Amino acid sequence: MAQRIVPDDLQPDVLRLELTELGDAFRAYQRRPEPDLAVLAELHDRKARAFALWANVTGDASLREEADRAAAAAQTTREMNANRLGVPLDGEGPVIERLLTRSQGVHARNVLAHLRDGSPLPEAEERLAVLMLTLRAARTGIGNVTGQDLGGWLQGDAERVLQRLVDVGWLRLPEDVTAEDALMSRPEEPTQVTVPTLLPGAPRPFSFGKVTRARLSGWAQRVVGDRKLRKKKAGAGARLLAVYTAAHSRPDGCLGGAGEDAGLALDAVASFCAVRTEDVAGQAGLLVAAGWLAEEADTGGGRLRGRLAERVLPLSGLL
Repeated sequence: MAQRIVPDDLQPDVLRLELTELGDAFRAYQRRPEPDLAVLAELHDRKARAFALWANVTGDASLREEADRAAAAAQTTREMNANRLGVPLDGEGPVIERLLTRSQGVHARNVLAHLRDGSPLPEAEERLAVLMLTLRAARTGIGNVTGQDLGGWLQGDAERVLQRLVDVGWLRLPEDVTAEDALMSRPEEPTQVTVPTLLPGAPRPFSFGKVTRARLSGWAQRVVGDRKLRKKKAGAGARLLAVYTAAHSRPDGCLGGAGEDAGLALDAVASFCAVRTEDVAGQAGLLVAAGWLAEEADTGGGRLRGRLAERVLPLSGLL
C-alpha cells in the first residue's frame, strides 16, 4: 500500500485488513475506463484515516506524513470534482444535477465553433440539422437517425433539408434510401447516415471519446426538443440560440464571461444561429417567452446579456 508492505502481524487486525483492501481498491480504481473523482476522494479519505492509525500504532512519523498527504489529496480531489460538475463545494446553495461536465462543455463549444465556421449551407434549418447529425456521427463519420429524430428537429422542413444536405455532398444516405424513406424509419430500424468529412482518415475536428459523444448528443437533443420551445413553435433560429446560450453560460446561468466580458458577442451569436445581428433580440424574446431565458435579454453594446431560467440550469455548459 503506497509502496509499503503491510506486515502480516500488524495489529489490530481491522487495520491490517483495511490497508490490504484499500490497496486492492486503489488498483481497481486505476483499471476504471472512466475516472470518478468522488470515488477517488473517498479512497484518499480512507487512506488518510488508515495511515494515521498505522502511525499511532507504530510511532512511524513518515506514516503520519503520508496520512497528511492523503487528506490533502482528498480535499483537492473534491475541489476538482466540484469544479468539474459546477456544484458548490461547501454545500451552500442548490446542488444542480448537470448533464455536462466542464470538460464536456468545452467539447460542446468546440463543436459549435466548428459548425459556425464550416456549415455547408447558410440557412438556420440546415445549420440545425448539421449540428444534430454531426453529433450523431462525430466519432466514426456514421450515425443512426429515425424519422422521429428528423421530424422533431426540423418539423415540416425535414425532407427538404435532408435532401439539400445530400445534394451538396455533406451527407450520404444508404444506397436506394431516399430522404422520404429516412423520414419513415423507426427506432427498431434506423437509417444509417454518413458524414464524409468525419470519416476516419480525414482530419479529425474533434477529440472526444464514445461516452462524451453520447453525452453531447443527448444534451443537444434535450435542448432542441425542449417541451416549452416546442409549445411556442420556436423555429430553427431560436433553437440554435437555445443551444448557443446553454453552451456559453456559467454555472449560475449567466451568459458569457463576467465583468467587462459579460454576455456574448452579437456577431458570433448571429453567425452561429444563421440570423441577422439585428434579429438576435427577437429570437432571444422567443426564448424568454418559452421560459428558456429568465429575463428580457439586453443586446446593447454589441453583446447579448441574459441568464438561463432556473429550469434550464442543468443544461449549462459551465463556462
